[in-house]
Amino acid sequence: MDRTTSTPVPTATSTAFDDLLDANESFATEHAAELEGFDGVARAGVAIVTCMDSRIQPLQMLGLTHGDAKIFRNPGGRVTDAALEALVLGVHLLGVERILVIPHTRCAMTLKTENELRETISELSGIDAWFQRFHVVTDQEAALAEDVHRVTSHPLIQGRAEVGGFRYDVDTGRLTRLV
Repeated sequence: MDRTTSTPVPTATSTAFDDLLDANESFATEHAAELEGFDGVARAGVAIVTCMDSRIQPLQMLGLTHGDAKIFRNPGGRVTDAALEALVLGVHLLGVERILVIPHTRCAMTLKTENELRETISELSGIDAWFQRFHVVTDQEAALAEDVHRVTSHPLIQGRAEVGGFRYDVDTGRLTRLV
């Protein structure tokens, strides 16, 4: 670490990831017994689609633990094509019987229009970002209803799992079922 700044200075043997690799070594040592031989099936039969926001702890907020659920995260917690792919696999191969779609309060994806976000990213990056789609959410409840419908009407999921749409309150930790 360079003593004049707080930014790590990589060397031939160190990287910007050393702290994370050290933490992983501790994790692996502490949890080796519970990780060994786990088959990857969702033990609680749960799949969660939620936002990538770091204030959300999907397992903890539902009283679940490692191995209980399949979790798919993206900006806004939307049911994208990739999320649907994960849910189909979860339902057919990984023991998923219940699917929760969970956007949250104070989501950054609800604060700007698509064009405002493109403009902001263009300014911050110095690159014209008008080609990039960000899938902003103009009406979170309508988007949630649409997402739940995408799951319940998908021919490879329909009737094979219970599906609910919820909103997570990042200030209270509470879920509210909306769909």
